[in-house]
Amino acid sequence: MWRFFHKLGSPKHFYRIAGAWIPWLALFCAGFMLVGLYLGLWVAPPDYQQGESYRIMYVHVPAAWMSLFIYVVMAGAGAIGLIWHMKLAEVMAISSAHIGASFTFLALVTGSIWGKPMWGTWWVWDARLTSELILLFLYLGVIALHNAVEDKRTAARATSILAIVGVVNIPIIHYSVEWWNTLHQGPTVTKFDAPSIDVRMLIPLLLMAVAFKLFYAVVVLMRARCEILQRERNTQWVRQLAGES
Repeated sequence: MWRFFHKLGSPKHFYRIAGAWIPWLALFCAGFMLVGLYLGLWVAPPDYQQGESYRIMYVHVPAAWMSLFIYVVMAGAGAIGLIWHMKLAEVMAISSAHIGASFTFLALVTGSIWGKPMWGTWWVWDARLTSELILLFLYLGVIALHNAVEDKRTAARATSILAIVGVVNIPIIHYSVEWWNTLHQGPTVTKFDAPSIDVRMLIPLLLMAVAFKLFYAVVVLMRARCEILQRERNTQWVRQLAGES
């Protein structure tokens, strides 16, 4: 097992292993997403207050969850890169940043679409919305800083520090609806002692959450492989790979 993880930390072996995983992860992602969308859009009943408009949550909620999850992964990978100087951790951190920014943007856009009929406005400076917008700026800051520094090892250290500092925003986003009086809907899925969501609505939501995580896994592995090729372009194994292709 330790030998496997040691190999996984090598850019050469990671490139090969990731290439083998991507098709299977993509297959499972498509399966979960199709079933989740079918159950969410056609099987789940209308909400007694929001009617059919609540169905946007099958995209909005998983996207919002992923925006937090990916930032934690990015900051964690950045910390590993800072402490142990692992190239692969640096690669995973910057590869996650672009995907996390996309999910955060998707969460904000779908939230605005949902908010218009529910709140009567596209945007309010609500604690949850504002902290989520700050999260998008943190992602964009990491990406911009990485692109601004020519030396990738130096860029990785700088972006890792920024990402770690920004982690303070994650609990603020998560607990904002409990700490402040906000327009945003409170927690529903995590209230296992007193569920406030019908199980026919909950199951497709959880399926979509799994599908989004698998989607992230597929895309981050693809981006990481491209980043590895860019960084290792002068090594012998990349030259041999280019010669074989």
